[in-house]
Amino acid sequence: MISNINLEDKFFYFFFPLGFSKEFFSFLWIVFSILILMLGVTVGVLVLVWLERKISAAIQQRIGPEYAGPLGIIQALADGIKLFLKEDIVPAQGDVWLFNIGPILVLIPVFLSYLVIPFEYNVILANFSIGVFFWIAVSSVVPLGLLMAGYGSNNKYSFLGGLRAAAQSISYEIPLALSVLSIALRVIR
Repeated sequence: MISNINLEDKFFYFFFPLGFSKEFFSFLWIVFSILILMLGVTVGVLVLVWLERKISAAIQQRIGPEYAGPLGIIQALADGIKLFLKEDIVPAQGDVWLFNIGPILVLIPVFLSYLVIPFEYNVILANFSIGVFFWIAVSSVVPLGLLMAGYGSNNKYSFLGGLRAAAQSISYEIPLALSVLSIALRVIR
């Protein structure tokens, strides 16, 4: 049996007695959906990193990730604190703006691609009528960020590394886009 519970209606009837307007409710629904999505992705990544560290530590017989705190959980916290306290080094001759905007331009399309993924019946963050095409267009911006990060350091080797990463990203994107578009075009008929 398939259950047709509309979470948006349940959410609306929960907040309706409090006197919120429909616009404020739609804003709350979007924020709630984004927070749930980000929480799920974050917890999933944390669990996968924890499992990878536990398995690698067991294979390599390392003490830190295996016994740091209960079940080795504190090792990830220690690594997070270490990364947070690291110094942000920009090359002396590099372009600071390009060097810093490159990684941001890589991360934003990844999070924007979650807008058009339907997670459940009527649970979608942004209901565009061009969902697959939006996803392909947004994900094609990532190589630009990789190229900008490599070019921003004003170092020929970093630039070559950025070119290589951008070329690799494009080489994976083209077959992916063609396969997704062929299925989308077939469904449209």
